[in-house]
Amino acid sequence: MRVLGIDPGLRTLGWGVIEAEGGRLAHLANGHCRSGEGGLPERLLSLHAQLTDVVARWAPDCAAVEQTFVNKDAAGTLKLGQARGIALLVPAQAGLAVDEYAPNQVKKTVVGVGHAAKEQIQHMVRMQLPGVEIAGPDAADALAVAICHAHHANGRRLHALAGAAR
Repeated sequence: MRVLGIDPGLRTLGWGVIEAEGGRLAHLANGHCRSGEGGLPERLLSLHAQLTDVVARWAPDCAAVEQTFVNKDAAGTLKLGQARGIALLVPAQAGLAVDEYAPNQVKKTVVGVGHAAKEQIQHMVRMQLPGVEIAGPDAADALAVAICHAHHANGRRLHALAGAAR
């Protein structure tokens, strides 16, 4: 299973692609989509085009997006929500199943605690994907989302198989 993990952001949207086979994980790619300058419509269009290219280039089987919660101000929260809409829309346009995970769930799955620092997340991503060169904190978060999805999807698959065997 090839998983695209996405960490939504209006300025920088992190992405990471991993291959999950059973309990084994392998890093394929990671990076950032940067919205650049301009008005909100142009920035969203830029994120859409870049993420569409990532999906076309890496052909994931599914996608996972980190949920976002309220920022410091309402205007920032709304803008982030619009960028998050791009993160959900692009994989859905490609026909991919898209799952969402709360930040604490991602951290608990990858690090073992729900309130881990960014440095801890990056360290554990490196431990679970040996040899990975992480493009930055947003890409590390996206890889963590992909890892979280791989673990949860594998667990759901095993649970379904056990139910079918009864």
